[in-house]
Amino acid sequence: MADESAATPKRDPIKNPVGSTAAQKRKQNAVSVGKERREALFRTKRLCRAGVSTDTDIPIDDNDMMIEEEQSILESQTTSAVQELNLAITFQGKGAVQKKVNALRELRRLLSKSEFPPIETAIKSGAIPLLAQCLSFGSQHEQLLEAAWCLTNIAAGKPEETRALLPALPLLIAHIGEKSSVPVAEQCAWAIGNVAGEGDELRQILISQGALLPLAKMMLPNKGSTVRTAAWALSNLIKGPDPKAATELIKVDGVVEAILRHFRKSDDELATEIAWVVVYLSALSTVATSVLVKTDVLQLLVERLASSNSLQLLIPVLRSLGNLIAGDAYTTNAILVPGHEITDNIIRALSKCLNSEHRVLKKEAAWVLSNIAAGSVSHKQLIYKSEAVPLLLQLLLTAPFDIKKEVAYVVGNLCVAPSEGSGRSTLIFDHLVSFVRSGCVRGFIDLVRSADIEAARLGLQFLELVLRGMPNGEGQKLVEREDGIDAMERFQFHENEDLRIMANQLVDKYFGEDYGIDE
Repeated sequence: MADESAATPKRDPIKNPVGSTAAQKRKQNAVSVGKERREALFRTKRLCRAGVSTDTDIPIDDNDMMIEEEQSILESQTTSAVQELNLAITFQGKGAVQKKVNALRELRRLLSKSEFPPIETAIKSGAIPLLAQCLSFGSQHEQLLEAAWCLTNIAAGKPEETRALLPALPLLIAHIGEKSSVPVAEQCAWAIGNVAGEGDELRQILISQGALLPLAKMMLPNKGSTVRTAAWALSNLIKGPDPKAATELIKVDGVVEAILRHFRKSDDELATEIAWVVVYLSALSTVATSVLVKTDVLQLLVERLASSNSLQLLIPVLRSLGNLIAGDAYTTNAILVPGHEITDNIIRALSKCLNSEHRVLKKEAAWVLSNIAAGSVSHKQLIYKSEAVPLLLQLLLTAPFDIKKEVAYVVGNLCVAPSEGSGRSTLIFDHLVSFVRSGCVRGFIDLVRSADIEAARLGLQFLELVLRGMPNGEGQKLVEREDGIDAMERFQFHENEDLRIMANQLVDKYFGEDYGIDE
């Protein structure tokens, strides 16, 4: 991946190797968010049921859309509709334009009415070249809109069905320019968003054909529906793994100002789409990250995080906040200064997410906190004194594994001062003792027992801190009481050399032949 392919997390949990592993995982995660979005938020591809907002009334039979017809009947009707469209295109007599519109409307109706639209039948019947022909410039407005709508729903199909749109892409892109009406441009942007959501190969084709700039310009005005569609299509277009599109987008005149304006004034639905654009800008492009952190975007994200209860909005807002904090040292050093109002607000908003019933918010909030906790001793003390700590300790003991692992990074980072070079981490004694005496050791031993190599390493590193730092041999007794010796001895013949050496050294040093003799 290119140097600017993702925001590199600065968290340095306990020892450098784990920080490097975590950074690489976050880079990989930055370009796999689409899977989460597809499963949780119906984002990657969208079937167009009701059409875009327009002054032209397009008849839609709501009852018809609710009834599932037999698939064979639907496919037969679709074949007939494509044949009818072909006849209408070749017809030159009186009413030719309306004949085409009626044929397009019937095909669109069939492609919109079922949960499983007859896309394959439409393609095999030759719909794509006919629909592309109907997009020719100079065509009647309603014809363009219906043709783009048909292509939008075909693009929402299976991968091979989406690829069938390749011949129509240049015209779809041309119509999102300034020469087309707003409804036609928006419908074409929707189709392009579906194509971009299919994968990197099609994204690169769209970018090479010039889709990014006109989509960016569509995001600039204050037209809610149009901006929402353009932002969604852009988030699909720039989501990597190549960072060039994200870097190109942030350089478009007016884009940064539009992002800030929409965050300030828009409803949750539009703010959600804008937040996903920020997610990919900040995850993939260091150029975009450095631009964004010098604006008010952090403050606006925190305000949304604190005030909204919309899960669909909170997920990308939290992800954006985490990327910006992790990806640029300026954020921590110049903005997240202990004592500043924005810093207190961030900790408070993140604590709210830790206390949420939604696991994804808990996990993302812990990841953001782990990066703040990787900063200066002042940042660590700020979190240590906040309402986040009891929530973190509870999650470490009771949360599902993926959340527990992120929380462990926070707790681990809070117990060590920033280290110089590659030497041993310097303990923050008060933090360590407080956490250990609150019962956190059991949570880290659970990580040691896990099959996850990164988690096991993190658990062993924290046990080293406990054994080294707790006074009067208290650490050894606690680790033994929680069956930590047995957990470490599992690595005696482990295939991972680093873990094997680390665990064996801890057992030999702290639980060797002399252990327990004094007692």
